[in-house]
Amino acid sequence: MRSMPIASNKPSHLDRRQFLKSAGTATLAAVATGAPRSIVGAQGEPAVKQPNATADTCILLWMAGGMAAPETFDPKRYVPFEVGVPAEKIMSTFPAIDTVVDNIKISAGLENIAKFMDRGTLIRSHVLADLGHILHSRHQYHWHTGYVPPQTVAAPHMGSWMAKVLGPRNPAIPAMIDIGQRLEGIGEKEELKAFHTAGFLGSEYGPFLLPYPDDAIKAVRPPEGMTPSRFENRYRHYEKLVAHSPLGRYASDYHQESMLRSMENAHRLLSSPERTAFDLSLEPKASYDQYNTGRFGLGCLLARRLTEAGARFIEVTTEYVPFESWDTHENGHTTAEKMKQSIDRPVAQLILDLEQRGLLDRTLVILASEFSRDMMIEGIPGSNARDQSRAKADKMEELKQYGLHRHFTGSSSVLLFGGGMKRGFLYGETAEERPCLVTKDPISIADLHATIYTAMGISPRTAFEIEERPFYVTQDGTGKPVMELFA
Repeated sequence: MRSMPIASNKPSHLDRRQFLKSAGTATLAAVATGAPRSIVGAQGEPAVKQPNATADTCILLWMAGGMAAPETFDPKRYVPFEVGVPAEKIMSTFPAIDTVVDNIKISAGLENIAKFMDRGTLIRSHVLADLGHILHSRHQYHWHTGYVPPQTVAAPHMGSWMAKVLGPRNPAIPAMIDIGQRLEGIGEKEELKAFHTAGFLGSEYGPFLLPYPDDAIKAVRPPEGMTPSRFENRYRHYEKLVAHSPLGRYASDYHQESMLRSMENAHRLLSSPERTAFDLSLEPKASYDQYNTGRFGLGCLLARRLTEAGARFIEVTTEYVPFESWDTHENGHTTAEKMKQSIDRPVAQLILDLEQRGLLDRTLVILASEFSRDMMIEGIPGSNARDQSRAKADKMEELKQYGLHRHFTGSSSVLLFGGGMKRGFLYGETAEERPCLVTKDPISIADLHATIYTAMGISPRTAFEIEERPFYVTQDGTGKPVMELFA
């Protein structure tokens, strides 16, 4: 059987309008499908053998917007700001610092993470696809689902695959939780919604969204005055609403039922004692303050509490908002300095807390981004990507020009902690001079995903039949786990 094909053979021509149109069509196609069916062998046995898991929970720390590897985990030659310095001379705008691992240096501003590099694996050779015109949400779609849009049907988020294949660790806790990303009131919201979905797997496997970690408890506490009988009445009205909505008219019975099951799951959480895990006010003040660098830091604290409570997959994001956070089109150095202040302490504290609670060995923590950045190159050498820097300059004249303001897909860095990965391990290399392409041990998105899924006990060849074709957990089932990363 053929795997699900990519719908367009000219991905570089896909602009924002086309992406939205294709994403909408794929979503409608997904809800119109029936129940996804497991693929079995001739005797009814599972088509693939699942590997032994080295992790039970996955935490993805998402550096949304394009975190520059030369400014964080793959520092290059440092050139300080000075009026008149040629832009082409600048590789990194921060000096490198030592870590507790002799052969690993990272960027200044990450001193806390540097103390914990002996607990993790640093990949410097992650290679992203050249999709031509850079559209953040399209690259994020690719990273989170493993598939390049457009697709004929909405591809499930990585966390949704884990929720479906593995099920919840604790039935009271949503199997897939997303912390920190708003999907309303920001730019590119519809594009972001395209991959914050379980796609054809069904709504019950989609993300439980908590954009503001400090307010997470409000999402799992019944509104004031809401009695159980009143909630039941609201639920019956909701059933009628679904039946008479576009979802009821166009969705299959399976997807309507999946929507109602997601409502039932939310109801169960409202009355569960485990909901206290969402309440950050219960955290000791010293611990709360250690994490509190803002929404991302508190998201890491919430992720730790939810891991303790039995969550399966948690994503904590610095949040993608166009031209904010890691999306540095100007003032790159200044912004990167602020972003490192927001992630350094809470990431290190998360690793320490998981380790002290005996959870790190069975929790896979991933820190990644949709691509890297460069001072001069947009995309990769020879790409037809349009230059999107807002601070173009041949020589430095003012501080806003000092930074890596162009999207670079030729290499990126990924951190892995716990979950059966090696400790104090460096994998892959990139060129020391521009272009900073991978020179040793490249890892594609498909192979990185295969590694992550293998650690979680899911074969990269796992697939469900949809539209009479198999849809694999890694693109076309081709992902190969990088076994050198496992302890």
